Amino acid sequence: MKNNIVNWFEIYVNDMPRAKKFYEAVFNTQLEKMEDEEMEYFIFPYQEGGEGSGGALVKMDCAPAGPGGTMVYLSCEDCAVEESRIVPNGGEILRPKFAIGEHGFIAIAKDCEGNVIGLHSMK
Repeated sequence: MKNNIVNWFEIYVNDMPRAKKFYEAVFNTQLEKMEDEEMEYFIFPYQEGGEGSGGALVKMDCAPAGPGGTMVYLSCEDCAVEESRIVPNGGEILRPKFAIGEHGFIAIAKDCEGNVIGLHSMK
């Protein structure tokens, strides 16, 4: 298998405008609305066939936001940069950037919806 095992992720939210603003500000990006009659969906930028996985913010009745059984790690050039944008955008730092040996660095945060997310970088 040549692709990463994770090919999609969904971060469930209760307040889509707030969550969209948070992720766009922290990761300095624009999310794209995907039309769906049953749920509200905003997709993170990705390139079909590129490295990594795609994913989206999702608001639907059967999947509330908050701490749960999923940890999503989002790639960063230097996770300290994105970490510095967490608190000003309504999130919380749970564990600041720290080394994980030869695998780089991670930081753990809570987004504005209460979801726990990981930031990962090699520097």
